[in-house]
Amino acid sequence: MGMYGSWHWSGGLLFYALVFVVPCWQIVRKAGFNGAWALLAFVPLINIVALWFFAFSTWPKGRSVD
Repeated sequence: MGMYGSWHWSGGLLFYALVFVVPCWQIVRKAGFNGAWALLAFVPLINIVALWFFAFSTWPKGRSVD
């Protein structure tokens, strides 16, 4: 009862991907960045740094061409 099987971990990974990575992918794409940046949500601590980076950087779609 103390061990989790591979099905448990696979289900948890799939749940995490559906709940966090898919929406992050869409947000990052709409901001004008490559959607693959959302994969940083899987990396502990780097995901927090990436969140702060995207929150305070100038988004490519927000730039005006004058």
